[in-house]
Amino acid sequence: MLNKFVTHINKYAPITTEEAEYAFAHFPVKEYKKNEVFFKEGSVATNIYFVIEGCVRLFYNVDGNEKTAFFFTEGKFLCANESFIKNTIAKENFQALENTTIMLFPKTLDPTIFTKFPNFEMIEKYALIDELITNNRIIESFVTKSPEERYIDLLKTNKALFQRVHQHYIASYLGISPQSLSRIRKRIASDDHN
Repeated sequence: MLNKFVTHINKYAPITTEEAEYAFAHFPVKEYKKNEVFFKEGSVATNIYFVIEGCVRLFYNVDGNEKTAFFFTEGKFLCANESFIKNTIAKENFQALENTTIMLFPKTLDPTIFTKFPNFEMIEKYALIDELITNNRIIESFVTKSPEERYIDLLKTNKALFQRVHQHYIASYLGISPQSLSRIRKRIASDDHN
């Protein structure tokens, strides 16, 4: 697990073996079961999460219906950003879609850690920036693209997700019904064979 963490985190900032071992010794590493909701709306966010292994769904409850906003897989940070930064009540929910291993970067980190291990401060900044970029991509995608275009983008950027995530979550993410998703898939498959 340590090696997987190092491989993924190095995409943000190179860390030494000492830093990685310190992280595993001092930052909580949690195992969540498939379908477990581990962060719920109405809470105040006190952690940034880093997916070491598994898949997480970000969703909102809208008029009693769950609306999927995004999926996070290995090497991705996730956080209820506004709640984390402003200490406000979160609207987000995070659910493990597979058995998932996550490292938590608590908000209450001892500031002296950043003096000893400056890369941790850089990683925390990258985590929040990464989350903002993800949010911007979600908004841009909904505003500028049709469900079919969003489906094609997902195929290009994360094809493996279709083997890992239930189709009704994909449909929810695209903002369409499962029946509409089925029609899009058939149409694209037909186009690929022409």
